[in-house]
Amino acid sequence: MGGVVSFLVFLIFGGSVLAGSVRIVREGNQALVERLGKYSGRKLDPGLNFTVPFLDSVVYQRTIREQVLDIPPQKCITRDNVSISVDAVVYWRIMDLEKASYKVDSLRDAMVNLVLTQIRAEMGQLELDETFTARADINEVLLKELDVSTDPWGVKVTRVELRDIVPSKEVQDSMELQMSAERRKRAAILTSEGERESSINSARGKAESQVLEAQANQKASILDAEAEQKAIVLRAQAVRQEQVLKAQATSEALRVIAETLRTDPHAREALQFLMAQQYIEMGSKIGESGSSKVMFMDPRSIPATVEGMRSIIDNQISS
Repeated sequence: MGGVVSFLVFLIFGGSVLAGSVRIVREGNQALVERLGKYSGRKLDPGLNFTVPFLDSVVYQRTIREQVLDIPPQKCITRDNVSISVDAVVYWRIMDLEKASYKVDSLRDAMVNLVLTQIRAEMGQLELDETFTARADINEVLLKELDVSTDPWGVKVTRVELRDIVPSKEVQDSMELQMSAERRKRAAILTSEGERESSINSARGKAESQVLEAQANQKASILDAEAEQKAIVLRAQAVRQEQVLKAQATSEALRVIAETLRTDPHAREALQFLMAQQYIEMGSKIGESGSSKVMFMDPRSIPATVEGMRSIIDNQISS
């Protein structure tokens, strides 16, 4: 009976010892093994692991996956003495669990304080306007500096992002007033530029209109002059044509008269009679006009005139 009890006690004790030597590490984690309180240099990887009972103990089991460190808002002073509040987020991971466990106490708190210090230092080197425009450059500088500073702790900083840069309430009010004034200034400039452009366009349009009107007037004057010149030429041609036709008619009449006088012996007396009659009728018409006139006519001169006309006709006939 006593042997059975001893066997059972042995089984229970052996089972508990065996169970205590089994260690299961989850995926993405690592663990360190200390033997009699001293790091034995052994790391437990994910999966099933065995340790020596009563001698080995598993300490500092942590994840080696990338982690996020939320940095709370921190008061900073810029180079131009402006108070701002800055917060950030840091992405990091443990590369060497031994260093992360034994080189620093409370790794997360140490990283938070280090990030805050670096942020204050970087913000103190910039003016307020630069903190808004150089955010990417600040992130790059913080990443390099934090990566170098945390390397002795076995930590790799993979990314740093500044989230909010918030000036004080007084500075925000001043910035809003400045932006409002700047917007009004831009609006005034745009308005003046628009008015200037409108004036230039109006003046240009008026000048072009005057040029076109002058060109049209010049062209119209040229056309009028050409038309008047053509009309003068046509009138001159018509007058000349009329004179030519009259001369031709007179010549033809004289030729007919000459031919009649040459062939008809009684034609000369008839011509003398007609000329004398027309001469007398001309004097009558002059006397009948509205204005008062005195006409002296020598009857003896009529035969002489007729004789002169007859000599002209005789010359025409003979020629």
